[in-house]
Amino acid sequence: MTEKTRGARGARSPEYDLVKGALAGLRHDLFHDAFAYRPLPPLPTDGPLIRRLPERLRTTARWMPHAVVGGLAVIVLLIAFGESRYGNPLAVALTGLIPAAAVVMTLVRPVGAWWLSLGSVPVVGLLSGYWGDWPWTPASLAAHLVVMTVVAARTRPRIAGWMWALTAAYGLFVEDFLGRGAGRAATAEVLFTAALALLVVTVWHVRRDARQEVAAQQTVTAVERDRRTLLEERTTIARELHDVVAHHMSVVAIQAEAAPYRVENPPPELEQAFATIRENAVAALTELRRVLGVVRAEDYQAPDAPQPVLDDVDGLLSNVRDAGLEVEKTVTGAVRELPQGVELSAYRIIQEALSNTLRHAPGATARVEISYVLGGLGLRIVNTAPQGLVKPSPGAGHGITGMRERVTMLNGEMTAEPARGGGYEVTAFIPVAESADEREGRQRS
Repeated sequence: MTEKTRGARGARSPEYDLVKGALAGLRHDLFHDAFAYRPLPPLPTDGPLIRRLPERLRTTARWMPHAVVGGLAVIVLLIAFGESRYGNPLAVALTGLIPAAAVVMTLVRPVGAWWLSLGSVPVVGLLSGYWGDWPWTPASLAAHLVVMTVVAARTRPRIAGWMWALTAAYGLFVEDFLGRGAGRAATAEVLFTAALALLVVTVWHVRRDARQEVAAQQTVTAVERDRRTLLEERTTIARELHDVVAHHMSVVAIQAEAAPYRVENPPPELEQAFATIRENAVAALTELRRVLGVVRAEDYQAPDAPQPVLDDVDGLLSNVRDAGLEVEKTVTGAVRELPQGVELSAYRIIQEALSNTLRHAPGATARVEISYVLGGLGLRIVNTAPQGLVKPSPGAGHGITGMRERVTMLNGEMTAEPARGGGYEVTAFIPVAESADEREGRQRS
């Protein structure tokens, strides 16, 4: 036999694979661990219905599904006692207890309960002596519909389809081979009613799964959006600080190159030292630009004007006043020149806090406090509660993320929280190392 012939004989059609997969699904859903212990958990107390109840009723309401199933089991018992044709107490008890036990069993072993309900149908029919719609007695019919509905609600839609199909095959088989063939109409009624019930449960499953998937996607989207915002803020900070650091490194390189010409007959060691300083400064500037190229967009244009500092805050306040925000500034402490990176970050924090006030608190007033303290710079931007009829604009908190990133980068601390009297308050402290001139002046004093 050639390899080609063996391959042709061994090839399987798509129909064969489909049937094989269906049988594997049936075995997994209804035969594998069919009687496994799977208790029905109580409802969560934060559910849409229970959380509206008084506190003293919430604990009891958690067991509502169990009470409903127990009540249905009692109804099955009453149906069996009302329709029993025999006076034998044992037979009467069994025709009601067996279907009711299958209903109660759905609370702990759902798939096993379905097998018990299906297998007990002819047994209950024989014990009851009810041949009108054999093998379906009123009790077994009601119990089987309840069991199928509860099991479908506790499992998944595919299992509901398998239960309906096997119920149809089993019912027709029992009627034709074990009964008198008079109950086919009852099986049709069972299948029709079960199809409606299972359809409702399946639609509920689909809606619940869709809501859960949407909620999960929204959570993932929110996390990704926050992460993207954080990266964008860090990129913006890197671009702005590049101009600051590049300026200082350029000044170092130029001063190192010009320093030997300011000294008459400098020694070779001094010239070599300044040449080394200039080379290191140029190399650091080149590496800085190379690293920044990774985070800089291709269409990014470097600003023509120098980066803002705290001296430019008055212009910022004038702009926001023109936009309708009443704001005042208070400066405490001895005003001194700070590192440009600190002043740039402080300016951006004030700018973003005032922008948030304009967006989220229309009609409010704001106050900016700048404190030059020993060892750092303190900032406090606070606004009152919104006033007037204009609705605040929704926000995602990305501005606060950017402010926090700037403060963290400078080893500072920041808080952003609602103010006591209404409104919002942003406070930050940025540590600043003491300069040599400040240290010398403090020692003299």
